[in-house]
Amino acid sequence: MRKFSRIYRPLHLMLNLKPLSISAETAAAPGPAWLRQWHGWLLVAVWVLVQLLVLAQNHGPRYVNDSGRYLAYGTRIAQEWHFERDHNLRYVGYPLFIALWLKLGTGWWGIVLGQMAVSGLAARAFYRTLRRLTPQPLDWRPAALATAALVAWRDAQQFNVYLLTESLFASFTILAFWALVRARRGPAGRWVVFGLLVLLTGIVRPNGFVVAGAAALAGLARLWQLPGRRAFWRAVLGLVALVPVWWWVLNKLLLTFTLVETYLRGEIIYGFTPWVVEPTEPLLLPPPGLAPVLRLGYFITANPTYFLKLATLKGLLFFSYVKTYYSWSHILLIVVFIYPCYWLAVRGLRTATAWLPARVFLAGVVLLQGFVVMITVEDWDVRFLLPVLPCVFALAGLSLGRWLPPATPTLKA
Repeated sequence: MRKFSRIYRPLHLMLNLKPLSISAETAAAPGPAWLRQWHGWLLVAVWVLVQLLVLAQNHGPRYVNDSGRYLAYGTRIAQEWHFERDHNLRYVGYPLFIALWLKLGTGWWGIVLGQMAVSGLAARAFYRTLRRLTPQPLDWRPAALATAALVAWRDAQQFNVYLLTESLFASFTILAFWALVRARRGPAGRWVVFGLLVLLTGIVRPNGFVVAGAAALAGLARLWQLPGRRAFWRAVLGLVALVPVWWWVLNKLLLTFTLVETYLRGEIIYGFTPWVVEPTEPLLLPPPGLAPVLRLGYFITANPTYFLKLATLKGLLFFSYVKTYYSWSHILLIVVFIYPCYWLAVRGLRTATAWLPARVFLAGVVLLQGFVVMITVEDWDVRFLLPVLPCVFALAGLSLGRWLPPATPTLKA
C-alpha cells in the first residue's frame, strides 16, 4: 500500500488533478487594470497636492491663539526638561513633540513637516487597515475610496500646518485603529503596540480619553465573541470595580475646566456670542466646594431642561458640520459629500462581514467625541470633528464593500 502511495502521489502532482473537476474557479481583482496598478501612487499624489495647498493657503506654519502656550511649554521642556502641572499637563504629548523638533533646531517648519509625516504614515496605515477588513482580499476599491476621502477632503488635512494638537491627535487615532486590526492576528506584542498608541493619543489632548474608551469598547466586543462570554462578564465586573479610579480620573480632567460657567453664558460655540441659549427661568448653581464631577452633575440635575437644550444644540451643530459663517461652496460640499458618508457609515457599522471590534472602535470614537462636545462646547471651526472624519470614512468604506460589484470569477485550468 505504501509503495502504491509513493507511485500515485508524484503522478497526482504531475497531472495537477483536482477533486470533481479539472478546472478551478478563481476571482480576478475588480476594476480597471491601470487603476488597480497605479491607485496607490495616485493617492500619494493627491495627499502631496493637498499638503502643498494648505501650506500655500496658510503661508507656511499657522500660528493661532492656543499655539503660544504649546510652543512655550515645548520650549521649556526642550531647554530645561520642565513639565507643568494642572491644565497644561493634559496636553503634555504635544509639547513633547514640539520639544523634539526644537531640540533638532528645525523650528516651526520642523514641527509642521513632522505633523505631515505622521499624517502621511497614518493615511498609509488607514489604507492597509481597510484592506485587511475588506471581505474580498483582492478588492482594493473600498480601501482606495475611503483613503481618497481622507486625503482629499481639505478639512481632514488642513490642521497639519497648524501649531495645534489636532493633527497629531487625529493621526494617532488612525494609527491606534491600524494597531487594533493588526493585533487581531499575530504575536501578543502587537497588542502592546496598540496599547502604546492609545496611551500616546490620550496624552496629546484631554479628550484623548475617547480613544481609550473606544479601545475598551472594542475589547468588550472581542470578548463578547468568545464562546460562553465568561471573559466578557469578568471584564465588565472589572470595569465596575475600577469605578473609584474612573471617578478620580474624571475629577482630575475636569479640575481646570469651567464647564458650569460656560453653561451660564449659554454658549453653543465657544466665544461665539450670536448663538447663545437664554434660560427661561433662574438657574440653580452648585454649592461651593463640590468635586468637579459632582458640581457638573448637580447643575445638570437642577437645570435639566436648560442643559438638555444646550447639549442637544451642540450635538446637532457638531454632527451637522455646517455653520452659517461658512461659504456657500463649503456648505454645499459638506451636504453633497459628508452627509452621504454619514449614511454609508451607519450602513458600514452594520456590515457583519467586517470585524466587530474594529467597527465598535470606530463608532466609539465618533459617539464619545460627540458626547464630549455635548458636555462641553462646540468650536468655531472643524477642530473637534477632525478625529471623527477618518472614522466616518472608514465605516463608509466598509459599507462600499457590500455595494460595489464583486470580483469577476474566472476559470483557471
